[in-house]
Amino acid sequence: MNFVKTIETHLAGFREGLVADGYDIRVDDFADGIARLRITAGGDACAECLVPKNVMVPMLESALKEIPEIRHVDVVYPNE
Repeated sequence: MNFVKTIETHLAGFREGLVADGYDIRVDDFADGIARLRITAGGDACAECLVPKNVMVPMLESALKEIPEIRHVDVVYPNE
């Protein structure tokens, strides 16, 4: 099974909200039950619109909860 594609599919609705604020999200990797995601900022990104990482991770984990192989989500923010 292509887990990256499955993760991308489950993030589609989540992505729409990020794109509206000038951000995007992509899957960097999936290994050992960890989905590694990267959020990027476009030139029109709303600096105040991206929630803190400690809020974002549970939101992403909730969006991906239907994929039992995912045990944890790791997120890289634009300023990292």
